[in-house]
Amino acid sequence: MSNYHVEPIDRPQALTSAALKSQRQHPVQGISRRRLLRLSLGGGIALWLTEIAGGTLNFLWPNLEGGFGGIVKIGTLADVKLKNSNLPIADGFPAYFPDARAFIVLVDPSRQQFVPGTDTVGEGTALNVRALYQRCPHLGCKPNPCLKNFWLECPCHGSRYDRLGIKAQGAAYGPAPRSMDRFSATVEADGTLVLDTSKITLGPLPIAIGQPGIIPPKSPTGCI
Repeated sequence: MSNYHVEPIDRPQALTSAALKSQRQHPVQGISRRRLLRLSLGGGIALWLTEIAGGTLNFLWPNLEGGFGGIVKIGTLADVKLKNSNLPIADGFPAYFPDARAFIVLVDPSRQQFVPGTDTVGEGTALNVRALYQRCPHLGCKPNPCLKNFWLECPCHGSRYDRLGIKAQGAAYGPAPRSMDRFSATVEADGTLVLDTSKITLGPLPIAIGQPGIIPPKSPTGCI
């Protein structure tokens, strides 16, 4: 028997240490898996930080610009009447100001003025003006004032409020759990009304028709 063994010519051979070192010194062609993972992770973090920065700026921007969420200057009673010349503001009808997302209402129409002072809870009697947040406490729709009865009526689910935002009690007057919310207000020495729309006071509980605290509608039927 022969002691010779035949070896295939293409049998793979182990790389020497010198060959391995040479391979490490040459850059990888294309993009490696490790670099791809790093780029993906870095891109995801950068996108997340961008979204946070954008959301923060969006939240702070109204405060910086004097829009909703910050201080909003409404003006004097004469300014309110002028901007709503087609509505009976002098009779206590609510005037809407979109920049403040608020309805401005004279508490006592017999006193044709805003009284200087500050009301942090938005009750409004001392200032003779109340600022109501436009959002219905039920599900957030915007109630609309009705010329027929001087009440605010929500078109979504039928909640009804008197002209000062007091919710009428009973199933016939809608499902809202409370009256409309109010903004903190200040009337300056010259009669200029300024709202702080960052300070909202929740409206009181509903009041039954005929009880003190709610203004009866001017007509038995409204606009809904």
